[in-house]
Amino acid sequence: MKILVGPDSFKDSLSASEFCKVAKQTIQSYWPDDTVITIPLADGGEGTVDALVEGTSGEFIELPVIGPLGETIIGRYGMIQNGHTAVIEMAAASGLPLVPISKRNPMKTTTYGTGQLIMDAISKGAKKVIVGIGGSATNDAGLGMMQALGFKCLDSDGNDIPYGGEGLKKLASIAPPMDTSYESIDIQVACDVNNPLFGRNGAAYIYAKQKGADEVMIVELDNALKNFSTVVSNALGKSIDTLPGGGAAGGLGAGLYAALGARLMPGFEIIRETVGLDAMLKDDIDLVITAEGQMNHQSMNGKLPVELAKLAQKNGIRTIVLVGSRDIDISELDNTGIIGVFPIADGPMTLGESMANSKKLVKDSLIHILSLVHAYN
Repeated sequence: MKILVGPDSFKDSLSASEFCKVAKQTIQSYWPDDTVITIPLADGGEGTVDALVEGTSGEFIELPVIGPLGETIIGRYGMIQNGHTAVIEMAAASGLPLVPISKRNPMKTTTYGTGQLIMDAISKGAKKVIVGIGGSATNDAGLGMMQALGFKCLDSDGNDIPYGGEGLKKLASIAPPMDTSYESIDIQVACDVNNPLFGRNGAAYIYAKQKGADEVMIVELDNALKNFSTVVSNALGKSIDTLPGGGAAGGLGAGLYAALGARLMPGFEIIRETVGLDAMLKDDIDLVITAEGQMNHQSMNGKLPVELAKLAQKNGIRTIVLVGSRDIDISELDNTGIIGVFPIADGPMTLGESMANSKKLVKDSLIHILSLVHAYN
C-alpha cells in the first residue's frame, strides 16, 4: 500500500511532526513493503508555523517585537520554500496567552508586533506571507500592525494615536508609508470565520468579552470599529463594512485587507496550496491517515481532517482519522470520505494519562487499524 500520513497536532501532547514520525516508524516496522509519505499539516490555526516549517525543511526566525501590552517580547515566525514564503501566527506577537487575565483590556492591547513580524519577513525577501489570525488579544482592527508597517495613523490634531481600542476611537486619518514594496507581496490570511467588522455579529460583540471587555467597553469598541471603517474608506478607498471575516482577530482581518490588500481565505485552502496536497493525492495513494486532538461539530467547519478527507475522496482515496477524543455522531461524517474515526485511548484513563502516553497510544492504534486494513486489501 501507499499511505499518505497528514495529521494536525494533538494540542499540548503530540505535534503533527511527531505524529508523522511515530506513524512512519510503526508502518515501516510492521509492513515494510508499504510506502509511507508524511506531511505535518495544520488548518491555519495554532501549530501552523511549526507544521509547515518542520514539514518543508524551513527555518524559524526570532526577533524582538512589541507585545500586546506594549512591552518587548521575542516573536517567532517561519520561512519556507527557500525564503519565498513566510508563515506567521499573529498569536506569537499579539496573542491572548501573552496577556495575564488581570491585564486583559482590548482598549490597550495592540497588533504592533504582528506588523513587525510581517515587515521583517518582507525585508528578508518573502514574496508571499501567510498569516494565521487566531487567538488574538486585540480589538484594534490591525491599527498597530499598520503603524509598524509605516502607516501614519493620526488623530484630529495630527498626533499619532495610542495603541489599542483607544487609538481606534481617536483615529481621524491614515496615510500609507513612502515605501510601498509591500504592494507586490501576496498576503494570505487564514480566516475560517465570516464575522463582519462591526455590529451585533462583529468583532467587539462576539469576541471582545473574552479579551477583557465589559458591556460598556464592547459598545465603545464597536463604535470605534465603525469609525475605523469610515476612515479607511476615505483615506484608502477600501470598503470593509461587510467584508466576510473582517471581524476576525478583533478586526485584524479587515486591517490586513485594507492596508495590504490581503486575501482572506479558509485556512485549509492556504495549506493545501502551499504544500501541494493535490499533487500528492494524485500520486497513486491508497489510503490517507490524518489526526486531530478532538473531533467535534467544529470539525465540520473547515477543520483539517474533514477537509483533507473530502479532497482525498475526490481522488477515490479513503481516509482514516485518529483522535484524542470524538464528540460527534459518526453519521455526520457521511459523504466526507472518512471510513473510520478512532480515539487512541485503549481503556479508561484521564486526559492527562492519554496525553502523557500519546506516542504509544498512536502506535498501538495504528497497528490495530492497519492490521485490519491489510487483511482486506
